[in-house]
Amino acid sequence: MTAARIGLIGTGYIGRAHAIALRSVGTVFPDVEPPVLELVADTDAARAETAARELGFRRSTGDWRTLVVDPEVDVVVVCTPNHLHRDMALAAIAAGKHVSCEKPLALSAADAREMARAADTAGLCHLVGFNYAVNPLLVTARELIASGEIGEPIGFHGRYLEDYLADPGLAFTWRCERALAGAGALADLGTHLVDLAHGLLGDIARVAARLTTVIGERREPVSGRARRVENEDCAQVLVEFANGVPGVVDVSRVATGYKCGLAFDLFGTRGSLRFDQERMNELQLYRNDDRAGLRGFRTILAGPEHGDYRPFCPAPGHGLGINDLKVIESRNLLAAIERRRGDVRAPGAAPDFHEGARVQRVIDAIERSHADSAWVEVPANGGVGR
Repeated sequence: MTAARIGLIGTGYIGRAHAIALRSVGTVFPDVEPPVLELVADTDAARAETAARELGFRRSTGDWRTLVVDPEVDVVVVCTPNHLHRDMALAAIAAGKHVSCEKPLALSAADAREMARAADTAGLCHLVGFNYAVNPLLVTARELIASGEIGEPIGFHGRYLEDYLADPGLAFTWRCERALAGAGALADLGTHLVDLAHGLLGDIARVAARLTTVIGERREPVSGRARRVENEDCAQVLVEFANGVPGVVDVSRVATGYKCGLAFDLFGTRGSLRFDQERMNELQLYRNDDRAGLRGFRTILAGPEHGDYRPFCPAPGHGLGINDLKVIESRNLLAAIERRRGDVRAPGAAPDFHEGARVQRVIDAIERSHADSAWVEVPANGGVGR
């Protein structure tokens, strides 16, 4: 096989995470051809050159447009602020490149739909960065639900709580500006939670939401000028899945004490499942039919029996980390590209742009619900998806 040649746009935290994963993926998953880190782009050419040296890329550029049309690049990885995702991904697709794009896929469901259609029309692989969903224990959770281990699902409590903007003294950033970020906590955190919920229970069909901006004003970092925060810090949402299961979703970027509080409780007629990303190597299972006096949640530790854990470590309980999830995500994309080389009709990567569009339809509906103070139906597919 010919190794896929990677072009990475964005050298911040998440760009570096992708680079680490792409450098590791061939070692962890030897059945995948290790990619070539060909070209990295940043808005500052000097910063891009430094990143190329530190991250192991052959070349660098200060212009992302140069990267997407470079003939030595096969795959474009988009790790930039939200408002740039659409134009960068569409330009890469137009140039015949496979695309991996960080979440949220776009600022609106319409834009996300356009991106998914364009990628499909071009016959290219596409993936959106919902890395938490590839955790081997969450794959196990989905298998337990599908097998009926906890009976019929009857309720979902999901939350993604962090405190990275809890300090009112923190400066105004692009995440607080509507034109650059779109939604606030919903775009940054809620998209992960909605994707996780979709994987467990299927599509969300309707929502009733209340959004709150707790810290309404922040100061610009250079001028010190006060600016209004233009999107929400918190979201509380009642949801109903297409299969009729009711749920509650809670999202916050000002939840003091939480660092990566992506978690859920899923209740069934025969038992329950519980997960917390801050303890990402543990899944808790409760069974109603355990003997009286011994009933309680049991902790399942991640181990080699749980699919993609084994290539990292042969022993249970040692644990995976966040960058390992990016390695699995990279494997999913590269494996899909290799399949497509052999058969253009082969399945693509997952989660793909269609899932990104599905998630964005839910986010848009949540915002409409808050504006209208009413339950809002989530469009079934908006003309895209499978």
